[in-house]
Order: sequence, then structure tokens, then C-alpha cells
Amino acid sequence: MQVDLYRHKGMRRALVKLLREKGIRSEQVLAAMEAVPRHFFFEGAFLEQAYEDKAFPIGEGQTISQPYTVAFQTELLNLRPTDKVLEIGTGSGYQCWVLLQITPHVYTIEFNKVLYEKARRFFRTYNLRPHTFHGDGSEGLPRHAPYDKIIVTAGAPGIPKSLVRQLAIGGILVIPVGDEKLQKMLRITRTGENDFTREEFSDFKFVPLLGKSGWEINE
Repeated sequence: MQVDLYRHKGMRRALVKLLREKGIRSEQVLAAMEAVPRHFFFEGAFLEQAYEDKAFPIGEGQTISQPYTVAFQTELLNLRPTDKVLEIGTGSGYQCWVLLQITPHVYTIEFNKVLYEKARRFFRTYNLRPHTFHGDGSEGLPRHAPYDKIIVTAGAPGIPKSLVRQLAIGGILVIPVGDEKLQKMLRITRTGENDFTREEFSDFKFVPLLGKSGWEINE
């Protein structure tokens, strides 16, 4: 188990200052970013990289997301403390921990079994209590639907119909959609049983969303 020292907290304050300068406005999100010790996800030799605004490899061809990306997606969700959230792509667990700072009702699903097991161990070590699942997140998690908010942390070739169907009325889906090199961040709001609004934001680069409603899986 790692420790969170004054030095680390100072580095997080500097990171939050940078996020504010880059356009993150939600004080709730900025407070969550400042509260989560990102260096817990890094080996000691890479401490300096932990609070740079960059993605970083975590193995299995995946990355821990850039802090700005985590803050941007979280801000788009307009989270409330009572919201039930589905995260597609647990990865390292960093985004999940940020979500848990705002609501305890977080469901997270990971496609990669190695990363799923690693994240579960991490959550137990630090006494975090999201609902964790291993499986095809591109299809969502229908047995626990509906969700107030759904966040997808991998790039999709399109908007999975299974995900929008699992939104509650008034619910929001935040998802990067595009090709395997560049995606546009989208926010889909379910305004009625069969009615949705769509907003487009900045371009991002994510690892591909694998699964039935994502990119093909190369065996």
C-alpha cells in the first residue's frame, strides 16, 4: 500500500491548477481530481509522471487516461451524488475512483481479465467499493440497468444501441466515437422513451473499445 504525502498533494494541486487553466470549470470535478492520489497507480520510479497531464501505459496494451481527459468526461456527465453510473472500461481504476468521489453508486466493467483482476485487488487494498464486473462492456450491463449516467473510456466506431437503451429517461451517455486513430467526444441525453439529443465536443485519442458493439477482436 502506498502513502499520500504532502509532496504528492502539492503535485495534485498543481495539476488541478493546470486543469482549471485548460477549461475544466466544475468545482466538484476539480475537487475529485485533487482528492484521488494518481501516483498510487504508478511504480515508485515513475512518480514524476504520475502528475503530468499525460496518459501512461499500464500493460495489456492499455493506458491510464490523461487527467484532463478524465476531468473532461466527468464534467460532461453532470454527476449528482445520487446518480447510478456505469463505467465501460475499468482499466487501471483511476477514472472509477474519481467517479466514487462524487457518487458511491458506480458499476464498472472491464473486458481484459488481467486488468479486471488487477483493478479488483487495487480497490480492495484501498477500501474502495465499486461494483466490478468482467465482460463485454460494449454491450453495457443490462441486468443492473437503467443508469443515470454511462461513461465509456475507450474509442467506439459508433454509438452502441445497447448503451443508449440502458439509460434512464434524462440520463447521459458520454462516449468517444470515431476511427481507431481519433475520436470525437459525444454527449447523448435520453429525453424520452425514443428521443435523444446529441452534442459534440473536442477530439481525443483513446484505445479501441473491444467487443460486440465495438471494434473486432483479433484472436
